[in-house]
Amino acid sequence: MKPICFIGARGGSKGVPGKNIKKLAGKPLIAYSIESAINSKLFSHVIVSTDDKKIANVARKYGAEVPFMRPKNLATDTIGFDAVLLHGIKKLFSMGYDFEILVLRDCTVPFLQNKDIEASIKLLKRKNADLVIAVYRQHFNPYFNMLEKNSKGFLELIKKMNKRPRSRQESPPVYQMNGLYTYNVKQFLKYKKILLPKTLPHVIPPETGLMIDTKLEFQLIELIIKNKLNRSFGKAIVNQK
Repeated sequence: MKPICFIGARGGSKGVPGKNIKKLAGKPLIAYSIESAINSKLFSHVIVSTDDKKIANVARKYGAEVPFMRPKNLATDTIGFDAVLLHGIKKLFSMGYDFEILVLRDCTVPFLQNKDIEASIKLLKRKNADLVIAVYRQHFNPYFNMLEKNSKGFLELIKKMNKRPRSRQESPPVYQMNGLYTYNVKQFLKYKKILLPKTLPHVIPPETGLMIDTKLEFQLIELIIKNKLNRSFGKAIVNQK
């Protein structure tokens, strides 16, 4: 039984208005995740959960299924995605979809590699885990260079050790979550939380985990994509000579 790919895309993005279907190097952002998931051949279905008709239409255009519309109360800034995922899973089961593993893929992380998705699925099965999260080692480190205000308003390290590390490299490693969560559906339905007790990491390269939350990040990723397209076009021209 193949897993299902689940992509959440609400209409009310604040950091980058209309982000999920905003054109990125000539193609809607959400299209990158949809096409990649379909081309991977890993999934029985690629599902988009959205409250927005424009997003739904774009998702269908690029091959995803939108078998239901997300209720508006599950598409606000204050709602946790655990509620969105719970609604989606229950809705899919009620409509006859059959699956034991669900891969939650964030459409704001366009460079995720299918080999890492496949590896996450295999790790979940091999270790009988509740959840596998794709992560990359973060250079911002709470033991070394991340601060917070204390009760008196003064800055101090977020996490303290008896002796402060001399460098980031000596600090305990910490990891950045991004947009790839591979769930044992039975265990998610038991706990109904995004993070589950038996959660394992699958470490990916930082460059494939780049996430778009701001206008600057959108522009940077667009530059990366256009640069890759230009290089590919250049190689094609050279090969024709």
